Amino acid sequence: MKIKIAPSILSADKKKLQEEIEGIEEFADLIHVDIMDGKFVPPITFDSKEIGKIKSKLPKDVHLMVEYPLTEGFIDDYIAAGAASITIHEEAKDDIDKCIEYIKGKGINVGISINPSSSLDNILSYLDKVDMVLIMSVNPGYAGQKFISSVLDKVKRLRELKPDLDIEIDGGINKDTIKQVVDAGANVIVAGSAIFDQENRKGAIRELRDAFKS
Repeated sequence: MKIKIAPSILSADKKKLQEEIEGIEEFADLIHVDIMDGKFVPPITFDSKEIGKIKSKLPKDVHLMVEYPLTEGFIDDYIAAGAASITIHEEAKDDIDKCIEYIKGKGINVGISINPSSSLDNILSYLDKVDMVLIMSVNPGYAGQKFISSVLDKVKRLRELKPDLDIEIDGGINKDTIKQVVDAGANVIVAGSAIFDQENRKGAIRELRDAFKS
């Protein structure tokens, strides 16, 4: 499967998002957009109007770390903001099946995510309904955290169960950890600090790609 690099704008300069994205879009495959409501996790990140203003040839890969993605309007807001895919958490408080059906009914790709402490068994019933599974490799909320290697067993098991499914991984990914996640079976790789904390973003993305090929 093609390995896709998805820079996370959580680590970008919020005051010049458009410029930040223009600096990486030639070298990346997706733009990863982390949305937090201040309740599911403590921080509050972007609002839909900010994301709607972003212009890019890359698909917006929206990750909703929110308690009520459907009933509080997050799904509709980010569809309106141009999301190409929307990922919700299994740990969210809305009815997950209803969320999946709603997103798919809008013609948007849908993903489901689990936190490091959650069992893969929690999402097995959704695997035939989603386009992607996002395995969190840090506890959600803040950029720059250390990679939790125990999640690799989930990635390996999931790849065995679903050879053709997009498996995304997010958290602590850098040139030292990316080969592990690709070898385990992940093919959509979210990286934030490893890209946006570097002066040479093109070089940082190239370094990531070279690291999993070696």
